[in-house]
This record gives sequence, structure tokens and C-alpha cells, in this order.
Amino acid sequence: MSLASKKLGRESEDLAVNLLIQKGYQIVERNYTFEKKGEIDIIAKDPLTNYLVFVEVKSRNNLEFGEPEYAITKNKIRQLKKIAELYLYEREINEIECRFDVVAVLFRPKLKPIINHYENVI
Repeated sequence: MSLASKKLGRESEDLAVNLLIQKGYQIVERNYTFEKKGEIDIIAKDPLTNYLVFVEVKSRNNLEFGEPEYAITKNKIRQLKKIAELYLYEREINEIECRFDVVAVLFRPKLKPIINHYENVI
């Protein structure tokens, strides 16, 4: 991954965290990795439902390859679910409702980014 891609990813995750905090979410963890098998960008608690929320952040600089939220493949969904299960196992978390959200960030030259939060989509 190029330095520019890493910077874009970090900036996107920062914007997603800020949005979630504004909505009252409690950020539990960022960039959770289990034995290099995959990563969950953000883990948070929803203030309204008290669900544990696994958040995937996707971003784009333009729409050449489509909107960022459409970059989540079936393989990525499988991987996210597996890593979430491993997170719950490793942390010995039982009896909690969970869901998967996506935060999509579209950067635009000289304009504010467009940020969309999709709940319970995976």
C-alpha cells in the first residue's frame, strides 16, 4: 500500500471516528487486528441500542471506480465476520448484540468530503 493510500485511509478513519462520536458512539477500539488475518477499522458502542458495532471504513478520491461503499466484496464481508468473531472470543465477550456498519468517505477537490454512515449493512 502506498504512503498516499495509507494517509487517505487514516484520514478517512479519523473522519469516521469524529462522525460516530458526534452521534454519541463510544469508540472501543481502532484498527483491531487478529494475528494478521485481517482488520476491523473501528469497534464502537451504539448509544441507542448498546450494540457493539464493527465499522468498515471505505474511501475514494473520485468516482472512477464507483462509490466507496460498493468496494466491499463478499470476501471482505466473510473476513470481517470472522475477525469480529475472533475479537469477541479473544475479549471473552458473550451475550451482546452486534452489527456491522459502513462509513463511506468521498474526498472532493476543494470541497468538504461527503461522509455516509450505513447501519447494519453487512
